[in-house]
Amino acid sequence: MSISLQTCPCQMNPSSDDISAPLLYQDCCQPYHDSLLSEETDKADGIKTETAERLMRTRYSAFVLVKPNYIVKTTLPAQQNLLDIQAIESWAKETNWAGLEIVAHTPKLGKRHAQVEFKAYFNVSDNENDGLQAHHELSAFVKVTDKTNNNAQWYFLDPTVEMTITQKQPCICGSGEKFKRCCGMYI
Repeated sequence: MSISLQTCPCQMNPSSDDISAPLLYQDCCQPYHDSLLSEETDKADGIKTETAERLMRTRYSAFVLVKPNYIVKTTLPAQQNLLDIQAIESWAKETNWAGLEIVAHTPKLGKRHAQVEFKAYFNVSDNENDGLQAHHELSAFVKVTDKTNNNAQWYFLDPTVEMTITQKQPCICGSGEKFKRCCGMYI
């Protein structure tokens, strides 16, 4: 069976039976993955995710399906070159993913930010641990508007990326505000 005929990874939630008819990958995250990954440019000109939660779901599916380029391209552009794509790919391959639970979505924090609290479930089988584990995270996202065409795109703000920016410098998202008053509040 091809992956497009399977339930989308972001629709799988081992801690809940709430979804009565989960979407197929082809009807859920695949259009976002295909659109962004087929672009010849480095810019995200494909189908835009409507919300930070939607972006979170597509990113989780990209980890499950080992699409590290999608993970990179959906991270804030100022951070993309600082990511280790081989490490992302290795982690995605080595993890036995089991499902995603969106705990909370705060769609509007200030002018352009949002947060998604989630649990990414995975199976562990080693000497110390056995069974289902969860990576519980509160992630920040920023909506960046391209000033040339006025298109807006959600991006993940990666707090693990070490950047040399001061609080008083212009923000890394290009908003024109000082970093400390914009993305600095969430990283």
